[in-house]
Amino acid sequence: MPPHYDLHCHSSASDGALEPAELVARAAAQGVEALALTDHDTVAGLAEARTAAAAHGIRLIPGVELSVRWQRRTFHVVGLGIDPEEPRLQAGLARMQRVRRERGEAIGERLERAGLSGALEGARAAAGTAEITRAHYARWLVDSGRVRGYQEAFQRYLGRGRVGYVHGDWAELEEGVAWLVGAGGIAVLAHPLGYDLTGAWLRRTLEALIAAGGEGMEVSCGSAPQPRQVEQLSGWCRRLRLFASAGSDFHAPGQQSGCELGRIPALPADLVPVWEAPALQRR
Repeated sequence: MPPHYDLHCHSSASDGALEPAELVARAAAQGVEALALTDHDTVAGLAEARTAAAAHGIRLIPGVELSVRWQRRTFHVVGLGIDPEEPRLQAGLARMQRVRRERGEAIGERLERAGLSGALEGARAAAGTAEITRAHYARWLVDSGRVRGYQEAFQRYLGRGRVGYVHGDWAELEEGVAWLVGAGGIAVLAHPLGYDLTGAWLRRTLEALIAAGGEGMEVSCGSAPQPRQVEQLSGWCRRLRLFASAGSDFHAPGQQSGCELGRIPALPADLVPVWEAPALQRR
């Protein structure tokens, strides 16, 4: 039986609630044997996670989740098996962190103008040492009693077209994938059903990913836990001969999106799992 993999999760280095060492300990308690830490546009948590993984006997796969643009839409691409010290990747991530910093401050300014006093300070407190994200604003909105949950925070304030939405000047798809492949990793489209795409749009997106050098997509993921969803995504893997990935997209205990670490459906047996890709065999 293959090891129990979870190849998509987040720590406090980006918008997760747990410190990297706490995240690894929780993964071990959930029976995960191979874990990829994939924080948003940063590898700052990998060193701590690597030390914790060695202590818990878990294989840590170095990863990152990039925000990229294609056809005026934002997508997330997970890089697995990367060399986090590769210079071009490091420069690209530094640029994305600047984008996140500027975007986070702009969101706060918009919310303040809308009468939500203390938004920027509240998000900064939620973020700690990480760059501010929309998730941190959502956490502040929930904790301050202004909304009842994360979904309401995005629907009322943070989602596209709402008062607190600010477009991110992310890397283009081709550029972001080049950073990941150049760092020795494999590029995987994250949560493919999370972009509200038609089948034709999803096919075009996957073909663009492949043309850029990407080789995989998430099939068993926290945002698609139902058997019919897994089978729908499996069909795209078969048709386009992509590696299939599995990841919870875990952010926090009791989260309202994604799922618990390791609690994801098994990949269909006829798919080629991403951990058999050469990039992960080397890591």
